[in-house]
Amino acid sequence: MEASSSGFTEVAATNGSHAHAESAMEMNAVLQGPQGTTPASLSPAGFPADCRPTFLQNDKATKDDKMLYDALEGINSASKDNDSLLHPGNLTSTSDDASRLDPVGEGGLVKSRSSGLVFRDGKCHIDFILVYRKSSAQTEKREVFERNIRAEGLHMEKESSITNSDIIFVKLHAPWEVLGRYAEIMNVRMPFRRKIYYLHRRYKFMSRLEKQISRFRGWLPRSPMRLDKETLPDLEENDCYTAPFSQQRIHHFIIHNKDTFFNNATRSKIVHHILQRIKYEEGKNKIGLNRLLSNGCYEAAFPLHEGSYKSKNSIRTHGAENHRHLLYECWAWWGVWYKYQPLDLVRRYFGEKIGLYFAWLGWYTGMLFPAAFVGLFVFLYGVITLNHCQVSKEVCEAKDIIMCPLCDKHCPYMRLSDSCVYAKVTHLFDNGATVFFAVFMAIWATVFLEFWKRRRAVLAYDWDLIDWEEEEEEIRPQFEAKYSKKERINPISGKPEPYQAFADKCSRLVVSASGIFFMILVVIAAVFGIVVYRVVTVSTFAAFEWALIRNNSQVATTGTAVCINFCIIMLLNVLYEKVALLLTNLEQPRTESEWENSFTLKMFLFQFVNLNSSTFYIAFFLGRFTGRPGAYLRLLNRWRLEECHPSGCLIDLCMQMGIIMVLKQTWNNFMELGYPLIQNWWTRRRLRQEHWNEKKAFFPQWEKDYNLQPMNAYGLFDEYLEMILQFGFTTIFVAAFPLAPLLALLNNIIEIRLDAYKFVTQWRRPLAQRAKDIGIWYGILEGIGILSVITNAFVIAVTSDFIPRLVYAYKYGPCAGQGQAGERCMVGYVNSSLSVFLVSNFENRSEPLSNRSDHSGTATKYCRYRDYRAHPEAKEPYVYTLQFWHVLAARLAFIIVFEHLVFTVKNLISYLIPDLPKDLRDRMRREKYLIQEMMYEAELERLQKEKKERKKNGKSYHNEWP
Repeated sequence: MEASSSGFTEVAATNGSHAHAESAMEMNAVLQGPQGTTPASLSPAGFPADCRPTFLQNDKATKDDKMLYDALEGINSASKDNDSLLHPGNLTSTSDDASRLDPVGEGGLVKSRSSGLVFRDGKCHIDFILVYRKSSAQTEKREVFERNIRAEGLHMEKESSITNSDIIFVKLHAPWEVLGRYAEIMNVRMPFRRKIYYLHRRYKFMSRLEKQISRFRGWLPRSPMRLDKETLPDLEENDCYTAPFSQQRIHHFIIHNKDTFFNNATRSKIVHHILQRIKYEEGKNKIGLNRLLSNGCYEAAFPLHEGSYKSKNSIRTHGAENHRHLLYECWAWWGVWYKYQPLDLVRRYFGEKIGLYFAWLGWYTGMLFPAAFVGLFVFLYGVITLNHCQVSKEVCEAKDIIMCPLCDKHCPYMRLSDSCVYAKVTHLFDNGATVFFAVFMAIWATVFLEFWKRRRAVLAYDWDLIDWEEEEEEIRPQFEAKYSKKERINPISGKPEPYQAFADKCSRLVVSASGIFFMILVVIAAVFGIVVYRVVTVSTFAAFEWALIRNNSQVATTGTAVCINFCIIMLLNVLYEKVALLLTNLEQPRTESEWENSFTLKMFLFQFVNLNSSTFYIAFFLGRFTGRPGAYLRLLNRWRLEECHPSGCLIDLCMQMGIIMVLKQTWNNFMELGYPLIQNWWTRRRLRQEHWNEKKAFFPQWEKDYNLQPMNAYGLFDEYLEMILQFGFTTIFVAAFPLAPLLALLNNIIEIRLDAYKFVTQWRRPLAQRAKDIGIWYGILEGIGILSVITNAFVIAVTSDFIPRLVYAYKYGPCAGQGQAGERCMVGYVNSSLSVFLVSNFENRSEPLSNRSDHSGTATKYCRYRDYRAHPEAKEPYVYTLQFWHVLAARLAFIIVFEHLVFTVKNLISYLIPDLPKDLRDRMRREKYLIQEMMYEAELERLQKEKKERKKNGKSYHNEWP
């Protein structure tokens, strides 16, 4: 192919991309042409001749049907809807095959008709389903609403349920004229010209190198993670320029078939847009399907799935029956867990908002691979160096060191060597690689977010979202009803709208903030209860009859406290949801997006505090304020505060994170998939027992979808919240638990297929919605990334023994002053980190019941405890030593240096990584240039055409350009 004059090489289109909105608008202003295909002739009732509503054919209904049809000729008549469009539900005895991806001919129509995707005439495609009960008390509103639906040009057909004659399904179909009119109103972007990409001309050396690389890749086996391209359909809209649909310039758009020009998701979105703006009563605010759903006029409203997700035939030999079947085989089936997601197909079927969620989840899961690998390496490094760790060696060999009791009365003296196992386990997580891993995870979080920006930009470009802006949102009905008496002019629309006074808004925000603060106090009270439980239970387990529990009283206390804490967390979550709803509705947000952001922020704050409060206690407070033997600090002057294990508090933090993370993920997975599976299975079992008259009988598609579970009331909120909380666990305390990224990775591999399976098979099809990004969740992720740097700095400095060991190695150990910190420099560290206590100085309520003897057979005179205090026989006994102040200063210095260093690196990475990839920026600029060229050619063609027409008509024409 020859090179163009601009120095670019022209190649065929292979990937999807789109034009800019402003350029497309300019093109629409320039492009002129004849009108598009003339609308089909309409019947007197407003229906196309080939797609009229069918009526119940019996002797009794003929007269009523004729009367209704005559009434429909006058759209504005006030005749009541007496269900004359109703068909009795009956079981179909044909196979359960759904329509093919591209049905052609009579065979495709027969399959569509049998699967319940079209009206009874076999021609009108069902775009939306409404469900109501005949026994409901909202009959008049529903009649007015349905009469106005027909007035808008939508076709309607009713059918009673097979399982319950009280349930009525209203099937809606939007003809071409309605779709075209509202697609123009909604600025739906549609393909109008095939895409041609331009790549930079390469030098000869680079071209040869690329040829050699491509030849080498041809020898390698095909990536097993990529889906077979022959299986996936050619999504035409990804390979074309798009522009807002216009009926005046319809000939510019690529229309092979009017029935398939608007896909099912777009059709249902247009119908839902119409339903949201139809009146059901005379009045300013009496409009919209949402209000009818909330007041019980309709039970459900949903678009249909495209048929069954299963097929008797193999997808490899017979192809996919429909897009739902294709999504199941290539995405939701557990056998393809290792393959990439078909995001373009997900976006086409479920819409951009759900597509972006799965794109983000897949990107997060992919980025967890390096984090999990490094975390596993840190853990394995601890395993490999376990036998060479001088500290654990000294702990295991310290049979002569007697430790002070960990609780009052019932806890005995113990040898330091008894905690040998815990010291070794602590080394697996607290070793020389821990600091490196904390820095790595802080940088990883920044890289993850920055590269997600780039990935989102590419998806926004491919999915035609670069220049898409949300239209001016409608006011929430609750806000409108509350403040309908006060109005002011909207500066954007210029129309009067309800107005909330500043004082009223501030007072509501203050009350809401007070409610949030109160709920946080409830969480703190729950943590306080767990602390009391741990304090009381240590003594109970220490006096237990079973030797296994008695000898491991502290581990048993920690394990049971974590399990109880998990139960409290799950119970409080139910309360938090109700409180968050109450406070958000009390604030009276103006629009739905403001309501969603406010509710999201409250729920995340509640859940985050609830899930992490006990973890913060263990990491930063456990064992820090217990006092010393002989002068213990007590809770309510009664219970002695809990101390850390002789091997440190890190083992408690690891146990807390491991148990909570595993239990939370297991419970979430069960509730997400297990609950709807059980519900749907029970429904199918009941229906089959009641209506299994014929072996081949099956329910139509609307009946099947109605029996599925509806999507969560808050959309994708629960899915995002689960992953964001997991991201917090993965980053905030990762220095104490390096295996957290690995557990998150394993969970997310399951989570992707679990969510996919749920969306495709267990839930009704959600309405396709557009979105540019993941919304407020991105800001929450950035906040977690900042918090993780601070918490990891404190975990390393305060919770772990990294800083005390470093101070000993350089200041007090055998290598002091030599600038070395190897294992040989740690000789004597354990003895240096333990203080001495004279047992005769015990309080009466603290002295153990049995005075255990050591190996020499004499009574215990001294015991040791973790602290840096003077000897009891010193001039000032039990005061802090100089080593304590050196360790404290080193900890504070480490926190400051670590935070400043990591934040500097994070900001530098954010600055160096551009939000838009360079090749994407070049493609966008090139497309803008190409669109200007096309605009020029279209204008030139129009002027030449006008010149020829003037000459033909014999009119005078000035000799002007062109």
